[in-house]
Amino acid sequence: MTDLFSPVRLGDIELANRVIMAPMTRDRAGPEDEPTDLMVEYYRQRASAGLIITEGTQPSPAGKGYWRTPGIHTPGQIAGWARVAEAVHQAGGRIAMQVMHVGRASVRANKAPDAQTVAPSAIPCPDPIPGPDGVPVPTEMPRALLSEEIPQVIAEYVTAARHAREAGIDAVELHCASGYLPMQFLSSNSNLRDDAWGGPVEHRIRFVVETLTAMAAAIGPGRVGFRICPGVTFNGMADADPAETYTALLRAVDGLGLAWCHLIHIPNAGFDALDLVRANWSGPVIENGGLTLDKAQNLIRAGKADAASFGYAFIANPDLVDRFRTGAALAKADRATCYTGHGDDARGYTDYPPAH
Repeated sequence: MTDLFSPVRLGDIELANRVIMAPMTRDRAGPEDEPTDLMVEYYRQRASAGLIITEGTQPSPAGKGYWRTPGIHTPGQIAGWARVAEAVHQAGGRIAMQVMHVGRASVRANKAPDAQTVAPSAIPCPDPIPGPDGVPVPTEMPRALLSEEIPQVIAEYVTAARHAREAGIDAVELHCASGYLPMQFLSSNSNLRDDAWGGPVEHRIRFVVETLTAMAAAIGPGRVGFRICPGVTFNGMADADPAETYTALLRAVDGLGLAWCHLIHIPNAGFDALDLVRANWSGPVIENGGLTLDKAQNLIRAGKADAASFGYAFIANPDLVDRFRTGAALAKADRATCYTGHGDDARGYTDYPPAH
């Protein structure tokens, strides 16, 4: 019987089980936004997941918005991720990199002095973002990207995908949720452009469609996934018709042969996001959002999802797959140490022991 512990193929990647580690920002990168020894150990500990999807990783200095988040655009960062990939592979795991350009969702103090803040339109993110000391502060006004600059941003994503593969990472995931740059293009309230990149839904989806198409051409479609969350309001998102937007997006990318659609499933008035995905996307689906072992098993057994991702549960349970398999109790994470902002701080990061 197919269940959470059955093997599965997502694109070009064979997974030992269907328990996915969801991407989680942890603010532990080094001073040059490079993966540290601590990050190598953190991911190695969790390699029993069928697939680890890394924390959001910026493709360029402009893509950074949070303190101590890693990049994939310098030699030092690539070398650091190569050590992460090697450790995960040696432990028998598979790892994908989530590529995350935050767009307008950034704080000046978190970025390099010469890194710009860009977005589809010159509309600031209304939600404050934590600064270097962890205290939320207002975001700055972004500069609207010129039409001729947008292909350059897409090229940054493509280079990031190539760098990830150069580092030995198995696949990449385009972060199209949480109010970051791709979602800023998708959403009708943050994309007020009147050119070919904004306005009607077929223009608003263009950035994501062209980015996924270019990434797939660069490293192979079977090594590219994407993450969405229709209807989310985080970071100021308020799309007028998310069902229309994501139906159009899914239909536009369905024929690319991509590895997965990773759905953050939240309640929406008028439609169910998982039903919408299944009706408009024929590829593998990773379900995420408030899942328990039982909920995940039911989804897999019913054929509604191909895999299930867990975020918070993986923080305090590096051996989450074994705990699920044996029925062992789950440890609880210390929320006070989730984001310490120090690249050498093991507290609440690598100091959670396995059950056995």
